[in-house]
Amino acid sequence: MRKLLSLRHWKGTFGLIFKLLKSRDVEVKDKLLFGVPVLLYWILPDVLPMMPIDDIAVTMIISEWFARRMQTKYNIK
Repeated sequence: MRKLLSLRHWKGTFGLIFKLLKSRDVEVKDKLLFGVPVLLYWILPDVLPMMPIDDIAVTMIISEWFARRMQTKYNIK
């Protein structure tokens, strides 16, 4: 839990995501696997106001999952 509250951890996670999204080694479908759900969730709460989780929280959860999965899949450090 302490790691998830660390700014250093999130700086590294979002830095890794930026690197993954820029990389030519990462397939477009994998990039879309991150981008589409995040963009949809940022738009859908305006349409469905009863969504219980904040946009930023969902983005952070998906970011953590995406960064670890792609780092393992493509061996990016």
